[in-house]
Amino acid sequence: MSDEILLEAKKVGMEFGGLKAVDAFDLQLRRGELVGLIGPNGAGKTTCFNCLTGVYKPTSGEVIIRGVNTRGLKTHEVSRLGMTRTFQNIRLFKELSVLDNVIIAGLQHARQSVLDDVLRHPRHYVEEARTRERALELLRIFNLEGKADLPSSSLPYGEQRRLEIVRALATEPRVILLDEPAAGMNDKETEDLMHLIAQIRRDFRLTVLLIEHDMRLVMGICERIIVLDHGCIIAQGTPAQIKCDPAVIAAYLGVDEKTTEAT
Repeated sequence: MSDEILLEAKKVGMEFGGLKAVDAFDLQLRRGELVGLIGPNGAGKTTCFNCLTGVYKPTSGEVIIRGVNTRGLKTHEVSRLGMTRTFQNIRLFKELSVLDNVIIAGLQHARQSVLDDVLRHPRHYVEEARTRERALELLRIFNLEGKADLPSSSLPYGEQRRLEIVRALATEPRVILLDEPAAGMNDKETEDLMHLIAQIRRDFRLTVLLIEHDMRLVMGICERIIVLDHGCIIAQGTPAQIKCDPAVIAAYLGVDEKTTEAT
Protein backbone atom coordinates (compact mmCIF):
# COMPACT_ATOMS: atom_id res chain seq x y z
CA MET A 1 0.00 0.00 0.00
CA SER A 2 1.26 3.49 -0.86
CA ASP A 3 0.41 6.89 0.61
CA GLU A 4 -1.23 8.01 -2.64
CA ILE A 5 -4.87 8.91 -2.05
CA LEU A 6 -7.02 7.65 -4.94
CA LEU A 7 -10.44 8.48 -3.52
CA GLU A 8 -11.33 11.16 -1.01
CA ALA A 9 -14.65 12.30 0.41
CA LYS A 10 -14.73 15.55 2.36
CA LYS A 11 -17.76 16.21 4.57
CA VAL A 12 -20.11 14.63 2.02
CA GLY A 13 -23.78 15.03 2.88
CA MET A 14 -26.94 13.86 1.13
CA GLU A 15 -30.46 15.00 1.95
CA PHE A 16 -33.78 13.83 0.57
CA GLY A 17 -36.59 16.26 1.32
CA GLY A 18 -34.96 17.42 4.53
CA LEU A 19 -34.00 13.90 5.63
CA LYS A 20 -30.24 13.49 6.09
CA ALA A 21 -29.29 10.13 4.61
CA VAL A 22 -25.56 10.88 4.89
CA ASP A 23 -24.01 13.51 7.15
CA ALA A 24 -20.40 14.78 6.95
CA PHE A 25 -18.98 11.56 5.51
CA ASP A 26 -15.16 11.61 5.33
CA LEU A 27 -13.02 9.03 3.56
CA GLN A 28 -9.45 8.69 2.35
CA LEU A 29 -8.80 5.56 0.32
CA ARG A 30 -5.15 4.93 -0.48
CA ARG A 31 -3.70 2.90 -3.31
CA GLY A 32 -3.84 -0.81 -2.54
CA GLU A 33 -6.20 -0.62 0.46
CA LEU A 34 -9.08 -3.01 1.06
CA VAL A 35 -11.60 -1.19 3.25
CA GLY A 36 -15.01 -2.27 4.51
CA LEU A 37 -18.02 0.02 4.95
CA ILE A 38 -20.55 -1.55 7.31
CA GLY A 39 -23.60 -0.57 9.33
CA PRO A 40 -27.19 -1.60 10.08
CA ASN A 41 -29.84 -1.58 7.36
CA GLY A 42 -30.69 1.99 6.44
CA ALA A 43 -27.39 3.36 7.76
CA GLY A 44 -26.64 5.16 4.48
CA LYS A 45 -23.99 2.85 3.01
CA THR A 46 -25.38 2.58 -0.52
CA THR A 47 -26.22 6.29 -0.51
CA CYS A 48 -22.50 6.90 0.18
CA PHE A 49 -21.61 4.72 -2.80
CA ASN A 50 -24.09 6.62 -4.97
CA CYS A 51 -22.52 9.92 -3.94
CA LEU A 52 -18.99 8.66 -4.55
CA THR A 53 -19.81 7.36 -8.04
CA GLY A 54 -21.90 10.28 -9.27
CA VAL A 55 -25.27 8.51 -9.21
CA TYR A 56 -26.32 11.14 -6.65
CA LYS A 57 -25.04 14.69 -6.54
CA PRO A 58 -24.15 15.33 -2.88
CA THR A 59 -26.00 18.23 -1.29
CA SER A 60 -22.77 19.16 0.51
CA GLY A 61 -19.11 18.30 0.52
CA GLU A 62 -16.70 17.10 -2.16
CA VAL A 63 -15.67 13.85 -3.80
CA ILE A 64 -12.17 13.77 -5.30
CA ILE A 65 -10.89 10.93 -7.48
CA ARG A 66 -7.17 10.89 -8.28
CA GLY A 67 -6.99 14.62 -7.63
CA VAL A 68 -10.07 15.55 -9.69
CA ASN A 69 -13.15 17.06 -8.04
CA THR A 70 -16.15 15.18 -9.43
CA ARG A 71 -18.78 17.85 -8.80
CA GLY A 72 -20.82 18.26 -11.97
CA LEU A 73 -19.45 15.11 -13.62
CA LYS A 74 -21.74 12.42 -15.04
CA THR A 75 -21.40 8.81 -13.94
CA HIS A 76 -19.53 7.74 -17.09
CA GLU A 77 -17.10 10.64 -16.60
CA VAL A 78 -16.52 9.52 -13.01
CA SER A 79 -15.89 6.00 -14.30
CA ARG A 80 -13.28 7.26 -16.76
CA LEU A 81 -11.33 8.70 -13.83
CA GLY A 82 -10.70 5.09 -12.82
CA MET A 83 -13.51 4.17 -10.43
CA THR A 84 -16.19 1.55 -10.98
CA ARG A 85 -18.78 -0.27 -8.88
CA THR A 86 -21.16 -3.18 -8.59
CA PHE A 87 -24.70 -3.00 -7.22
CA GLN A 88 -26.71 -4.74 -4.48
CA ASN A 89 -29.09 -6.08 -7.13
CA ILE A 90 -27.42 -7.70 -10.12
CA ARG A 91 -27.64 -5.37 -13.13
CA LEU A 92 -26.45 -7.46 -16.03
CA PHE A 93 -27.85 -7.12 -19.54
CA LYS A 94 -29.65 -10.41 -19.09
CA GLU A 95 -30.80 -10.77 -22.70
CA LEU A 96 -27.20 -10.42 -23.94
CA SER A 97 -24.46 -13.02 -23.86
CA VAL A 98 -21.88 -13.27 -21.12
CA LEU A 99 -19.22 -12.04 -23.56
CA ASP A 100 -21.28 -9.10 -24.81
CA ASN A 101 -21.85 -7.92 -21.23
CA VAL A 102 -18.09 -7.62 -20.77
CA ILE A 103 -17.46 -6.12 -24.24
CA ILE A 104 -19.99 -3.32 -23.63
CA ALA A 105 -18.20 -2.35 -20.42
CA GLY A 106 -14.83 -2.37 -22.21
CA LEU A 107 -16.05 0.00 -24.94
CA GLN A 108 -15.57 2.85 -22.47
CA HIS A 109 -11.88 2.83 -23.39
CA ALA A 110 -12.27 2.28 -27.14
CA ARG A 111 -10.09 4.72 -29.07
CA GLN A 112 -12.12 5.07 -32.25
CA SER A 113 -14.52 7.95 -32.90
CA VAL A 114 -18.20 7.75 -33.85
CA LEU A 115 -17.15 8.62 -37.42
CA ASP A 116 -14.76 5.65 -37.41
CA ASP A 117 -17.71 3.42 -36.51
CA VAL A 118 -20.03 4.87 -39.12
CA LEU A 119 -17.43 4.71 -41.92
CA ARG A 120 -16.04 1.37 -40.74
CA HIS A 121 -12.56 2.85 -40.62
CA PRO A 122 -9.76 0.31 -39.94
CA ARG A 123 -9.54 1.76 -36.41
CA HIS A 124 -13.07 0.47 -35.82
CA TYR A 125 -12.04 -3.13 -36.50
CA VAL A 126 -8.79 -2.83 -34.54
CA GLU A 127 -10.61 -1.53 -31.47
CA GLU A 128 -13.41 -4.05 -31.85
CA ALA A 129 -10.88 -6.92 -31.89
CA ARG A 130 -8.91 -5.45 -28.97
CA THR A 131 -12.02 -5.04 -26.81
CA ARG A 132 -13.25 -8.54 -27.63
CA GLU A 133 -9.88 -10.14 -26.83
CA ARG A 134 -9.64 -8.26 -23.55
CA ALA A 135 -13.15 -9.42 -22.62
CA LEU A 136 -12.27 -13.05 -23.43
CA GLU A 137 -9.08 -12.74 -21.38
CA LEU A 138 -11.07 -11.59 -18.35
CA LEU A 139 -13.55 -14.43 -18.78
CA ARG A 140 -10.64 -16.89 -18.95
CA ILE A 141 -9.13 -15.53 -15.73
CA PHE A 142 -12.43 -16.00 -13.90
CA ASN A 143 -13.32 -19.38 -15.43
CA LEU A 144 -16.27 -18.08 -17.45
CA GLU A 145 -14.83 -18.41 -20.96
CA GLY A 146 -16.73 -21.66 -21.59
CA LYS A 147 -20.00 -19.78 -21.02
CA ALA A 148 -19.14 -16.75 -23.15
CA ASP A 149 -21.94 -17.32 -25.67
CA LEU A 150 -24.67 -18.14 -23.15
CA PRO A 151 -27.25 -15.53 -22.12
CA SER A 152 -26.07 -14.01 -18.85
CA SER A 153 -29.49 -14.80 -17.33
CA SER A 154 -28.74 -18.53 -17.69
CA LEU A 155 -25.80 -18.42 -15.27
CA PRO A 156 -26.23 -19.63 -11.68
CA TYR A 157 -26.56 -16.82 -9.15
CA GLY A 158 -22.97 -17.02 -7.91
CA GLU A 159 -21.61 -16.85 -11.48
CA GLN A 160 -23.81 -13.85 -12.26
CA ARG A 161 -22.22 -12.11 -9.28
CA ARG A 162 -18.79 -13.06 -10.59
CA LEU A 163 -19.69 -11.82 -14.09
CA GLU A 164 -20.74 -8.47 -12.63
CA ILE A 165 -17.28 -8.11 -11.09
CA VAL A 166 -15.65 -9.14 -14.40
CA ARG A 167 -17.72 -6.51 -16.20
CA ALA A 168 -16.56 -3.89 -13.69
CA LEU A 169 -12.93 -4.91 -14.31
CA ALA A 170 -13.43 -4.41 -18.06
CA THR A 171 -13.64 -0.66 -17.41
CA GLU A 172 -9.96 -0.82 -16.31
CA PRO A 173 -10.50 0.75 -12.88
CA ARG A 174 -8.01 1.80 -10.23
CA VAL A 175 -10.70 1.73 -7.53
CA ILE A 176 -13.60 -0.72 -7.33
CA LEU A 177 -16.62 -0.34 -5.04
CA LEU A 178 -18.43 -3.59 -4.26
CA ASP A 179 -21.98 -3.19 -2.93
CA GLU A 180 -22.96 -6.33 -0.96
CA PRO A 181 -21.32 -8.80 -3.37
CA ALA A 182 -22.13 -11.76 -1.08
CA ALA A 183 -25.87 -10.98 -0.95
CA GLY A 184 -27.85 -14.17 -1.57
CA MET A 185 -24.79 -16.42 -1.55
CA ASN A 186 -24.40 -19.61 0.43
CA ASP A 187 -21.36 -20.30 2.65
CA LYS A 188 -19.34 -21.96 -0.12
CA GLU A 189 -20.05 -19.12 -2.59
CA THR A 190 -19.11 -16.56 0.06
CA GLU A 191 -15.84 -18.39 0.74
CA ASP A 192 -15.08 -18.38 -3.00
CA LEU A 193 -15.93 -14.68 -3.13
CA MET A 194 -13.41 -13.91 -0.39
CA HIS A 195 -10.69 -15.51 -2.49
CA LEU A 196 -11.95 -13.70 -5.62
CA ILE A 197 -11.78 -10.26 -3.99
CA ALA A 198 -8.27 -10.97 -2.71
CA GLN A 199 -7.31 -12.17 -6.20
CA ILE A 200 -8.56 -9.13 -8.10
CA ARG A 201 -6.94 -6.81 -5.59
CA ARG A 202 -3.59 -8.58 -5.99
CA ASP A 203 -3.60 -9.39 -9.71
CA PHE A 204 -5.19 -6.15 -10.92
CA ARG A 205 -3.50 -3.93 -8.31
CA LEU A 206 -6.83 -2.52 -7.27
CA THR A 207 -8.03 -0.48 -4.33
CA VAL A 208 -11.27 -1.91 -2.94
CA LEU A 209 -14.12 -0.39 -0.92
CA LEU A 210 -16.62 -3.01 0.19
CA ILE A 211 -20.15 -2.82 1.60
CA GLU A 212 -21.12 -6.12 3.14
CA HIS A 213 -23.38 -7.56 5.86
CA ASP A 214 -21.50 -10.85 6.08
CA MET A 215 -19.17 -10.11 8.99
CA ARG A 216 -17.09 -13.22 8.37
CA LEU A 217 -16.20 -11.90 4.94
CA VAL A 218 -15.57 -8.33 6.14
CA MET A 219 -13.46 -9.35 9.12
CA GLY A 220 -11.62 -11.91 7.03
CA ILE A 221 -10.32 -9.67 4.24
CA CYS A 222 -10.60 -5.98 5.20
CA GLU A 223 -7.61 -4.17 6.71
CA ARG A 224 -9.69 -1.22 7.85
CA ILE A 225 -13.41 -0.87 8.54
CA ILE A 226 -15.66 2.20 8.64
CA VAL A 227 -18.98 1.92 10.47
CA LEU A 228 -22.03 4.04 9.61
CA ASP A 229 -25.20 4.50 11.61
CA HIS A 230 -27.98 6.91 10.64
CA GLY A 231 -25.72 8.42 7.98
CA CYS A 232 -22.86 9.22 10.35
CA ILE A 233 -19.52 7.54 10.92
CA ILE A 234 -19.57 6.11 14.45
CA ALA A 235 -16.33 4.14 14.37
CA GLN A 236 -13.37 3.18 12.19
CA GLY A 237 -10.32 1.04 12.70
CA THR A 238 -8.93 -2.45 12.25
CA PRO A 239 -11.27 -5.48 12.37
CA ALA A 240 -10.06 -6.24 15.91
CA GLN A 241 -10.82 -2.69 17.05
CA ILE A 242 -14.25 -2.62 15.39
CA LYS A 243 -15.26 -5.98 16.84
CA CYS A 244 -14.86 -4.62 20.38
CA ASP A 245 -16.10 -1.06 19.85
CA PRO A 246 -19.05 -0.26 22.18
CA ALA A 247 -20.71 2.08 19.65
CA VAL A 248 -20.62 -0.63 16.99
CA ILE A 249 -22.03 -3.22 19.38
CA ALA A 250 -24.83 -0.82 20.32
CA ALA A 251 -25.66 -0.06 16.66
CA TYR A 252 -25.83 -3.72 15.69
CA LEU A 253 -27.37 -5.23 18.80
CA GLY A 254 -29.58 -2.35 19.83
CA VAL A 255 -28.21 -2.22 23.37
CA ASP A 256 -27.60 0.96 25.32
CA GLU A 257 -24.03 2.17 24.78
CA LYS A 258 -23.62 3.28 28.41
CA THR A 259 -24.72 -0.14 29.59
CA THR A 260 -22.23 -1.76 27.19
CA GLU A 261 -19.40 0.42 28.50
CA ALA A 262 -20.25 -0.51 32.09
CA THR A 263 -20.12 -4.27 31.46
